[in-house]
Amino acid sequence: MDKLAQFAASQIGKAIPDFRAGDMVKVHQKIKEGDKERIQVFEGLVISRKHGKGVNASFAVRKVASGIGVEKTYPLHAPFIDKIEVVKKTKVRRAKLYFIRTAKGKRSKLKGIHAEMKPATLADVAETVSEEAEVVAA
Repeated sequence: MDKLAQFAASQIGKAIPDFRAGDMVKVHQKIKEGDKERIQVFEGLVISRKHGKGVNASFAVRKVASGIGVEKTYPLHAPFIDKIEVVKKTKVRRAKLYFIRTAKGKRSKLKGIHAEMKPATLADVAETVSEEAEVVAA
């Protein structure tokens, strides 16, 4: 094993969860401020993964904060990443979701991306049933 391969093996440390483009993740990043260290969490949609699972692997996460799109690209095996949590898995048909940057309306909700179902309450169901009864009676 040559020195380059040894170095690469030493850089790959902790277990990385299985996630792909289209998944919602929380990235816990260590931030040093002076002599203090804290954890900052960035939650968003994974829009790309590049360079496999090796030392050079990276992934991009996007979220919309206060109406402005924010993207961060992280090296997968960076020492400043404390952990990566997969919040929600979705099915997408693309490996790179760059179209989400400009997508609006229905186009940004493909196959469960950003789609959240609102649970129906009993009042909503009763209202729908009464409306249907009125239509049948008329």
